[in-house]
Amino acid sequence: MQRDTGAGDRTPGTPSPTHGGRLRHRKRSNEVPSDVNTTNGANLLLNDQNKYKSMLVRTYSSLWMMAGVVFLIYMGHLYIWAMVVVVQIFMAKELFNLLRKANEDRQLPGFRMLNWHFFFTAMLFTYGRFLSRQLVNTVTSDKLLYKLVSRLIKYQMFICYFLYIAGFVWFIITLKKKAYKYQFSQYAWTHMILLMVFAQSSFTVANIFDGIFWFLLPASLIAINDVAAYFFGFFFGKTPLIKLSPKKTWEGFIGASVTTLLSAFVLANFMGHFQWLTCPRKDLSTGWLHCDPGPMFTPESYDLPGWMPQWFPWREIAVMPVQWHALALGLFASIIAPFGGFFASGFKRAFKFKDFGDSIPGHGGFTDRMDCQMVMAVFAYIYYQSFVMVQDLSVETMLEQILRNLTFEEQHDLPNTPKNETKNRNADMNCIAE
Repeated sequence: MQRDTGAGDRTPGTPSPTHGGRLRHRKRSNEVPSDVNTTNGANLLLNDQNKYKSMLVRTYSSLWMMAGVVFLIYMGHLYIWAMVVVVQIFMAKELFNLLRKANEDRQLPGFRMLNWHFFFTAMLFTYGRFLSRQLVNTVTSDKLLYKLVSRLIKYQMFICYFLYIAGFVWFIITLKKKAYKYQFSQYAWTHMILLMVFAQSSFTVANIFDGIFWFLLPASLIAINDVAAYFFGFFFGKTPLIKLSPKKTWEGFIGASVTTLLSAFVLANFMGHFQWLTCPRKDLSTGWLHCDPGPMFTPESYDLPGWMPQWFPWREIAVMPVQWHALALGLFASIIAPFGGFFASGFKRAFKFKDFGDSIPGHGGFTDRMDCQMVMAVFAYIYYQSFVMVQDLSVETMLEQILRNLTFEEQHDLPNTPKNETKNRNADMNCIAE
């Protein structure tokens, strides 16, 4: 009996014969193999036709996101803060869902709510610490509300600690014998998420109330660096940059770095002319802002060197001091911040998934877009506190500290103090004399 030479006895990798003697070829993938010789000048991303469709989807969603951010910036600090809170909630949801197991969750009713209990406890603690001054300044006109807010701020740390301990006890009570490993891994994962989401993105809120400029410029530089790296890599990318992200190229990295530095210098000058962006917000209102821009946003003239050609129309240029600080932000955004993205790429590879979510078409989830932003927000806050903010105690700062320690009645009695009465009497005498 003749032996069957079917698929089971074929040498692996050889095509199977068909009835007509033809060879059936496997359908080739559109993806370009990693070992393609690129010396002929072919660009990996440029020759991949599927990337054009991905680029269009990515571009459309980016334009929608930009329009939304511009609208919120026009609305003011409070609305930007609300946007940050929404982004944090989506990021937490994506990260909470990564390591979930449906079978274990069904056996642990209420265990999922514990994650959100810790999340909102961390939110209350973080924003209570950062925005206590703005909150007090907002409610000084109402006696009852002022007393309530003052008590909440005074005991805020104790309240947050009590809520955390309540969650801790809740976790211990819900432990089940055959789910110890899963529950403790979720407990540790929840605390890691809180560290990633709040310990970094909370600095974003501090930057917003120090002046939208210190939120918008760093965030814009990250977006510009990301877009420039994508397009430079798309059209010119040949040399792989890092194994964690095979699609990242040196051409994209260098092109994006130069673009980001130039953009930082130009954008700082443009944004520095708008008081809505440069003035700090000291309360939680949404009214228009007016303030003294200070020396940081006051242009200084610099004479151009003598070797400049005669046809050049300018002999001096005006540069704001903040533009030099913007170069430092641009340098960090182009060289260090991308490593936040590399970290996220390594994390995704470790757990074998492509994106953290699918909330943003063409981009993945919110966490995929915020990985570099969180690293940048921390640096922008530390840089502002270290090199930009005036460290000397001003009279205004001292008065704010004094007012925060006065009762509601004492604050309203301030205009009737002897010092103010003498000042008002002298002012009246000057008016009469004139």
